Amino acid sequence: MTKNITAEQLIAKHASDIAFVAEQEPATTLEDFNEQLDTAAERLGPTWADINGAEELDTAVTYLADAIQSTDDAERAVLVNRAARYLTNVDDVVEEYREMV
Repeated sequence: MTKNITAEQLIAKHASDIAFVAEQEPATTLEDFNEQLDTAAERLGPTWADINGAEELDTAVTYLADAIQSTDDAERAVLVNRAARYLTNVDDVVEEYREMV
């Protein structure tokens, strides 16, 4: 069984890597993080860097966008955790990007 993660924990875990790719300061809110994640997904994806695994970031962006719109705390938590599952390889994907730039 996987441990639940909060939006704050998700941001703390991935904000620096995502901000590096987005060329911005690390996000502190879920909205800013998702905007940067969307930028990172584009830059890491097939039209730019074409890094394997980057396509999962797009799915995470969708889940986080739904979480941001949700007014139900339980639903929001589920959506954040679904997004987190698609971000498990972010470290590897960003490391490959760092080696390219």
